[in-house]
Order: sequence, then structure tokens, then C-alpha cells
Amino acid sequence: QVQLVESGGGLVQAGGSLRLSCVASGRTISSYTMGWFRQAPGKEREFVAAIRWFGGFTYYADSVKGRFTISGDNARNTLYLRMNSLKPEDTAVYYCAKYGNSGSLYDVENFASWGQGTQVTVSS
Repeated sequence: QVQLVESGGGLVQAGGSLRLSCVASGRTISSYTMGWFRQAPGKEREFVAAIRWFGGFTYYADSVKGRFTISGDNARNTLYLRMNSLKPEDTAVYYCAKYGNSGSLYDVENFASWGQGTQVTVSS
């Protein structure tokens, strides 16, 4: 089983950048397809980005495409989410999770082993 711990969130002005980290323990992240999700107050958790290590395929929500980049460091067993050109609507708690290898990559129900999340707040 894998345990995930997110960090790197904070308060940033619109147009700014942050890099989120998700440190894994118990199993190597390259054993899984990994994803980032976010949940804003009063809203459902939504897909942000995912990465398939074999082939290096990445997937993004339309709302973050061109601004966010998902990547990983197998030596550090860490998943990253680089967020540029942040907007107030990016404000949310961000979570990393591992894909369960069946169903849509964009569906929160197909992910497990959620971390505790890290808060990102973007001021206008």
C-alpha cells in the first residue's frame, strides 16, 4: 500500500506560481498512474492532471492546460504539480492519489490512497 503526503500550497497573488509536492511511502510512485485533484469550497472534487509513467503520457483538465505541469522524480519518490499563471478560480485544496487501473482517468472514483491535501489560495 502507498501513503501520500502533499505539501507546497499557500497564498499567492493572481498570475503567480506554486509547485506542489506529493511524497509517497510504502511503494514507488512509478508503480502507479498518479493524479492530482482539487476541491473548492462547496464543490465536488475535480480532476486536474494525471501521469502514466510508461510512455510518459500526461493528461490535464481543460481549465489548467497550458498553465499546470505534472511530473515526478522517481529517485525522490515524489509527484509534482507546477502551477503557473494562477487564477482566483484555482483556489482549492489539492490532493494527489493513485489510479486504480480501471475506468476513466478523469473520474475521482477511480483513484485511491488520497493524501490529506494542501490548500492553495489565489488572491485577485
